[in-house]
Amino acid sequence: MTLLRFEHVSKQYAGGYEALKDISFEAEAGEMLFITGHSGAGKSTLLRLIHLSERPTRGAVLVGGRNLATVRRRGLPQHRRRVGVVFQDHRLLMDRSLFDNVALPLVIAGTARAEIEKRVRVILERVGLGGRERALPIMLSSGEQQRVGIARAVVGRPDVLVADEPTGNLDPDLAAEVMALFTELPAQGTCVLVASHDLHQVRRLRRRVLVLDHGHLIDDYRPEAA
Repeated sequence: MTLLRFEHVSKQYAGGYEALKDISFEAEAGEMLFITGHSGAGKSTLLRLIHLSERPTRGAVLVGGRNLATVRRRGLPQHRRRVGVVFQDHRLLMDRSLFDNVALPLVIAGTARAEIEKRVRVILERVGLGGRERALPIMLSSGEQQRVGIARAVVGRPDVLVADEPTGNLDPDLAAEVMALFTELPAQGTCVLVASHDLHQVRRLRRRVLVLDHGHLIDDYRPEAA
């Protein structure tokens, strides 16, 4: 089932810079894709259009058949409950514990407290931070903060997960573990899109790859078809 669709999408910024140029592709529920390309190719812009921190200049982005152009300000929280995001700059609440940071999407969604307790502890264990629920983000390294951001993005079991260079601050072993966590999400129906420069991980995982070059989609590589 098609969950995500880009239809002739372009994004132009003030001053005339066009970050994306006539991008079209579809992704299924339960599919994992990598987005690769040089710095400035448009990878981050593409992901931002999905979680509506930006909107396209032309074309349409659809999630679950809904054109995101119809999502107004008051509908943003509901849309973002469906889209998990791993940010490059973590965006943690520095005065809240790791538990509170990771639990936030579940609290907003009205999840029962017992379920929150279980899911947060399980996901912190998975990202190598088990037993540190009460620590504050300021006590962590940048790489550990990134892991908290990843845990927060996946704990709500979103329909779509977008991750912008999620392993950039992690050592190779931990990066492989985090990517393994992402590869498990499609089994529950989540569509996962990861922007990455880590071509070793991309090749190792043998998933579909969208290649951007100066805003153009120049390749849609599917290893099973190769």
